Amino acid sequence: MNITFKQLQIFIRLAELRSISAVARACHVTQPTVSMQLKEMTASIGMPLYEVIGKKLYLTKAGEELASTARTLAHEWGSFEQLIAAMKGYTEGSLRVAVVSTAKYFIPRMLGDFCREFPEIDIALEVQNRDGVVERLRNNMDDIYIMSMPPNDIEVVKQVFLPNPLVVLAPLRHHLAEKPKLQFAQLLQERFILRERGSGTRLACEHYFAANNISPMVRLELGSNEAIKQAVAADMGLTILSRHALGEHLIDQNLTVLDVEDFPIMSNWYIVYLQGKRLSPIAANFLGYLNQHAQDKH
Repeated sequence: MNITFKQLQIFIRLAELRSISAVARACHVTQPTVSMQLKEMTASIGMPLYEVIGKKLYLTKAGEELASTARTLAHEWGSFEQLIAAMKGYTEGSLRVAVVSTAKYFIPRMLGDFCREFPEIDIALEVQNRDGVVERLRNNMDDIYIMSMPPNDIEVVKQVFLPNPLVVLAPLRHHLAEKPKLQFAQLLQERFILRERGSGTRLACEHYFAANNISPMVRLELGSNEAIKQAVAADMGLTILSRHALGEHLIDQNLTVLDVEDFPIMSNWYIVYLQGKRLSPIAANFLGYLNQHAQDKH
């Protein structure tokens, strides 16, 4: 097989974007150039790497394996470049971080501080729901992942990063707003608006419900913390959300946190990456920065 590193980079983009025209735009080359490079790779490997069904592009099994191998090679080469830069006294390179949507309330600030300390580093931040982040983790698409519920079916390294308390949120003028030490049983006549199934917040809620043998009335499921807060403020129901998603001025948002026994539900944020993955120097520095930040918070 005779495949160039440039061709592998193009194929990584194809695996991410699933569109030849989008790859051409991302790589700043013409669409015929991308098609020619893909044709050469297919001929070199001797098996189809992708197929187009309708208007959608799908990788074949060989294509999925090639994409995985290409990402590994690109990661190793990036680590080598960073090591050489470090030997020359430079601190430059790239860092890819993927986080679940609730982490967007605090991770960008940390990345900003890290960027100020290392201004030559290019950072790509991917914010998705838990399923999206787990899929990126499964495909080794990033350096570091931040989530509250790491998957059990993937071999990963996971480190507790920060506490992630979940609280019961209600409209500011809700009839239970001023009552102390509520039992959750008192809320069972209320309707709830919860995060979508599969999200870290929803998984933590379902674990609590199962452990306490309760079944609240779920009126609505939404995939956005902001949409949920708007719905609660509009008196459509109660919710359970991470305190990190609430901001500092709940009154201004027409919201309040109820005083409910057993709440907040205590979970954690985790730093996650694949078992056996060798972190690049920049990723290792960022991991150390996150750990130090967590110690400072305690």
